[in-house]
Amino acid sequence: MKILTVLGARPQFIKAAPLSRVLREDHQELIVHTGQHYDANMSDIFFEELNIPKPDYLLNVGSGSHGKQTGEMLAKIEEIVLDEKPDYLLVYGDTNSTLAGSLVASKLHVPVIHIEAGLRSFNKKMPEEINRIMTDHVSEFLFCPTDTAVQNLKNENITHNVFNIGDVMYDAVLYNKELAAEKSSILSENGLSEKGYHLITIHRAENTDDVGNMKNILEAFSKIEDVKVWPIHPRTKHKLEGYGLSLSDVPNLKVIEPVGYLDMLTLEANAKKIITDSGGVQKEAYFMKVPCVTVREQTEWVETLEEDANILVGTDVKQLLDAVSKEVHPSYKEVFGDGKAAEKIVSLIDNR
Repeated sequence: MKILTVLGARPQFIKAAPLSRVLREDHQELIVHTGQHYDANMSDIFFEELNIPKPDYLLNVGSGSHGKQTGEMLAKIEEIVLDEKPDYLLVYGDTNSTLAGSLVASKLHVPVIHIEAGLRSFNKKMPEEINRIMTDHVSEFLFCPTDTAVQNLKNENITHNVFNIGDVMYDAVLYNKELAAEKSSILSENGLSEKGYHLITIHRAENTDDVGNMKNILEAFSKIEDVKVWPIHPRTKHKLEGYGLSLSDVPNLKVIEPVGYLDMLTLEANAKKIITDSGGVQKEAYFMKVPCVTVREQTEWVETLEEDANILVGTDVKQLLDAVSKEVHPSYKEVFGDGKAAEKIVSLIDNR
């Protein structure tokens, strides 16, 4: 089979690595990189570290409004699909790249494979929620990471070719965890000790586009006495500069450039706690058995909330501080599969 894979953001590169390895054993895969994440630290390094084949098409769409970005992707992906005539178009997650790829394929009658289908935050103000709903409703194969995702699709009357195969990000973590411990020197480079710091990632539009939310987040960070490490997303950095908010006012905060996957796994594995608004980082915290504090009102990864493995705090300063200081001992149940999601996906596509 010829499968056209469309991706464009850091979490998608991570998910693509284990699946591409298995897919290419028996099938032809062409990769379209939209350029949604175009910074070298957010893109190139992931292809290198994860040994993902170089993209066959690089669209260089870059940043912009949702309409502009998605519109450019639609036009460029359509040309590629018409030229390549793939048997399937494969997309991951919930980005604008995902939406554009799935819309093009559905209009050109190319079956869509959606990896990480069925996730719902039930907050339609999040652009990611709209993207994932629309993609699910035009997909031919829907590969879900959890039982909850399967049930969400059933509630929307989507039951055909729906499978819980576990989480491909778990595949990636299991494959790369030991390699990260062996190769990464991120702790020594930044003078960090094991369990001696909190790791921060903030990038979601619901936070970065709201100056009030960002002020609350920084206020909370300034009251956390422990060392804090923040590999800052370029978009977040730009927003803070626009608001006139300075990170130099936050004590014991070490701001670093975005890091590669192996360095990120190392930072996650050795953190005392992880403070994030990222869906992918919430899961990686769970895989690494590190308590997580999520700076959002909802999460699509409801399984992580059990036994306080993950605590939702929104942007309330007191709730965030209480969650960071709370002592928790989650059991971290096996709710994301057995680390063999990629093999199951390819086997199911073959059998159908």
